Amino acid sequence: MVFSNGSDECLNYAFMAYCDDEHPAAFADITYGFYPVFAQINRIPYREIPLKEDFTLDIEDYKGIGSTIFIANPNAPTGIALKPSQIEEILKSNPDNIVVVDEAYVDFGTESCVPLIHSYDNLLVMQTFSKSRSMAGARLGFAMGCRELIADLNAVRYSTNPYNVNSMTIAAGVGAFADEEYTRNNCRIIQENRKYTVEELKKLGFTMTDSMANFIFVKHPDLPGEELYLTLKSRGVLVRHFSKPRICEYNRITIGTREQMDILLDNIRDILKDR
Repeated sequence: MVFSNGSDECLNYAFMAYCDDEHPAAFADITYGFYPVFAQINRIPYREIPLKEDFTLDIEDYKGIGSTIFIANPNAPTGIALKPSQIEEILKSNPDNIVVVDEAYVDFGTESCVPLIHSYDNLLVMQTFSKSRSMAGARLGFAMGCRELIADLNAVRYSTNPYNVNSMTIAAGVGAFADEEYTRNNCRIIQENRKYTVEELKKLGFTMTDSMANFIFVKHPDLPGEELYLTLKSRGVLVRHFSKPRICEYNRITIGTREQMDILLDNIRDILKDR
């Protein structure tokens, strides 16, 4: 295991260690926005593989492609998750290439691929303390894989930023690991509030992906995505809008407390009523 200043740093290490002209990066066209950024900063060729029309990832598109593969699972901003058995098929078909599974949102309703690191020496699993462990401002992430892969990441770390995690953040991370009950309870509350919000939005005509993350990805047939985003913003309610053509009618809504979700829902009801 290697710890980093947020999981983004670990991701960057992986781009630096495992991608070059002969090993280009590959990831979905709709996924975590830093993947193309890391590729461009490190001058690495990359390929964006389109998701299916329903925003699910087709594992057949990733079999035997001769690239270093990056998969956010659950994906962002869709929240859709793959099963470990599906990741395993990708691993088996790419024995000579590294597969990085970015599990930033894994604790909110899906199964981790960590057990697979004992069977596949081409798998790196990355997680973060920023989401389920409530430590976004502390900046702490980590990567898990076989000894050789962790040694590679440490070689990059020692060459670039060996003192990347401060002692106070380490102490907070130890504390978070020691109180797993607190983390699990928070995740349970988020899942309950996610289900509640989805049910209420469906009553208002919204459709959404099957999110396993701490956010939902929604659209309304009669309310353009950007208009909803801007109107909510003018009312002091912040959601996230994306300008990519495929997803411009959607908004990503982070799941918070029940009170916060009710404020969101009340504002959306008012907006729809005004229209």
